[in-house]
Amino acid sequence: MKKYLLAACLATFGMTGAALADAAHGVWQTEVDDGSYAYVTISGCGAAVCGTISRTFNSSGEYQSPNLGRQIVIDMVPNGDGTYEGSVWRPSNNRVYIGRMSLSGNALTLRGCVAGGLICARQNWTRVQ
Repeated sequence: MKKYLLAACLATFGMTGAALADAAHGVWQTEVDDGSYAYVTISGCGAAVCGTISRTFNSSGEYQSPNLGRQIVIDMVPNGDGTYEGSVWRPSNNRVYIGRMSLSGNALTLRGCVAGGLICARQNWTRVQ
């Protein structure tokens, strides 16, 4: 009986950990920027989420960009309402911006801002996985 109780407890803890996974976790496709786009894998990094470039594509298909493995979504802290705040890196100009992210189902909107958030650019990403 003790074995069954232990197994039930372990299963419950395992499901709790899965339930706590952030809804933004997964693989996302960016918009085209300077002729290329990427798949970004978003996962946990402490209390925040971070995204790393996992695959890159251009008009010829998949290619080996020097940006593979680079973090593009940096320490995005969830606000609890589907929005996040942190930083984003734009590969085309190698700059890091004040970042905001908003999740709605399989759509992720990212904004990179300067001047304290007065001037922003936006990208809409779609979930791949």
